[in-house]
Amino acid sequence: MQRLILKNKKLITLVSAVLVAGAYVSHYLLHAEPVAEVAMLVASIVGVLPIALQAYQSLRVKVVSIDVLVTIAVVGALIIGNYEESAVVTFLFLFGDYLELRTLNKTRSAIRELTEMAPESALKLMEDGGYREVMIEEVDVGDSLRVLTGAKVPVDGRVTSGEGHVNQASITGEPVPVHKQPGDPVFAGTILDNGTLHIVADRVGEDTTFGRIIELVEEAQDAKSEAERFIDRFAKWYTPAVLALAVVVWLISRNVELAITILVLGCPGALVIGVPVSNVAGIGNGARHGVLLKGSEVIHDFSRVDTMVFDKTGTLTVGRPEVAQVRLYEEMPEETRALLFSVESQSDHPLARAIVEHLAGTTAYEVEQTDVVKGGGIVARVRGRSGAVGNLALMEREGVALGGEARRDAADMEAAGHSIVLTAVDGKLRALVGVSDQLRPGVREDLQRLKRMGVKNLVLLSGDNQGTVDRVARELGLTEAHGHMLPEDKSAYIKDLQRQGRIVAFVGDGVNDSPSLALAQIGIAMGSGTDVAIETSDVVLMNSDFGRLPHALGLAKATARNMLQNILIAVGVVLVLLLSLFFSSWMNMSVGMLVHEASILVVILNGMRLLRYRPRA
Repeated sequence: MQRLILKNKKLITLVSAVLVAGAYVSHYLLHAEPVAEVAMLVASIVGVLPIALQAYQSLRVKVVSIDVLVTIAVVGALIIGNYEESAVVTFLFLFGDYLELRTLNKTRSAIRELTEMAPESALKLMEDGGYREVMIEEVDVGDSLRVLTGAKVPVDGRVTSGEGHVNQASITGEPVPVHKQPGDPVFAGTILDNGTLHIVADRVGEDTTFGRIIELVEEAQDAKSEAERFIDRFAKWYTPAVLALAVVVWLISRNVELAITILVLGCPGALVIGVPVSNVAGIGNGARHGVLLKGSEVIHDFSRVDTMVFDKTGTLTVGRPEVAQVRLYEEMPEETRALLFSVESQSDHPLARAIVEHLAGTTAYEVEQTDVVKGGGIVARVRGRSGAVGNLALMEREGVALGGEARRDAADMEAAGHSIVLTAVDGKLRALVGVSDQLRPGVREDLQRLKRMGVKNLVLLSGDNQGTVDRVARELGLTEAHGHMLPEDKSAYIKDLQRQGRIVAFVGDGVNDSPSLALAQIGIAMGSGTDVAIETSDVVLMNSDFGRLPHALGLAKATARNMLQNILIAVGVVLVLLLSLFFSSWMNMSVGMLVHEASILVVILNGMRLLRYRPRA
């Protein structure tokens, strides 16, 4: 019976509305007072059933909920024969609950839309050489798949043949299709607008970028901030306090109707719902625009950030550097090129990729052993010889001396703004490579927007040489810039900023950025970065579009403001209602419930404004 009643709350609300409307028609138009009274009585009894059941369920877990207050108030009104107010209160409460649920579902639309976009099947290459449609659960890493025009890409993978334009809006928030050809990555949940692609699966199911977005957004929307936890604790004690106040007022005044009205007016519904709806709507807006905010606590801290620290390569720059200069020392240049090519082929660092691309076609040696030095480079054994490829710090660590010519070449390259990669064989410097990376388009304007939003300090920390770092800082108008920074140096610098009382956000994309991402109050990862960086961070720019950063900060600030507005609205309405009850003649139970439900709708609609948020130009 309980399940049947709660399942049909919408129908009960409709019946209650019809009975209340019929009662008013009978009273004012037909002047049939007995019919009107019976209709109000039936409406009260029918309407209070689901409310009383919810009250009973909350009392079973020792929680005095809003439903308990309303149930006591309605039963009390029935006892004293005030059928009109009891019927109107139950109807308004049920109708408000219905509208609240409906509008809250709209704020969760981002999750629903993402879930609906998830691919359910794929065309898989079978052993007989044909393609067969299979459920997505039957696809494994390494499987070959075919994607036809208009179909969803089922997995994260690489294009092996074919070409076409893919709409990646579900991942990046950008509606402009991206051209894909052999070797290009594709992502689950994106749509092939035209062409045919043959791909090999790299990640499947929940491990895909799309699957991780859904999982992280769901976790973020379910996570509670300190403000929400405080409100939960507040409501837990506030509701019994209202009940106690009503009892005290009755004992003093012996006015049952006044005590019952206090129960109705004191309901903290708008306060309980106001902060969660802002949180859900803000995170939903971010998910639609390629910005992943991992929870309400993140939004609160992010909105207060006054210092942003940036990595350089792949963050402020496009992350696709090119070799600009090469200087070879000693003899056997071909051997040096081959060793450099072989060692750098073991790395996925942007500078290493640039060198491998530049030396394409060079003879490759077998690398017997590698040791990656974080923030330094790679030490390896190649054909029985010791090789070291990396920055100046690595050369010092390996005891490699730089001659006068090499130092002059290094200084010239630094002055030209190039990043320097040195190669040593058996402790002797063999090569010096200058690599330059281009700044992201529009990054200077984005940084200026961050300043206008209240970020006072823009700091660049990089493992690159100081000359390159200074050049970038001058071009972008940064507050500070420090080069030759190892991962531990970056972490120490962030700790120092925090000791000065600054609220720090760190923006990066690499494995070596993970300690800094975790240490800063807010870690912001570029979506094309490593899995470790994305998992460690609090905010993810899913399409690695730096221009999303001002949107993310503006959204966090707007969401934090919205939460505060909803708290003030909720508290203000309850105070006004209670004061009106004691110091005015117009306040009664029905009017109070109407204002109470209206306040809930106001905070919900105020929160839903965040779904349409866009930063000012």
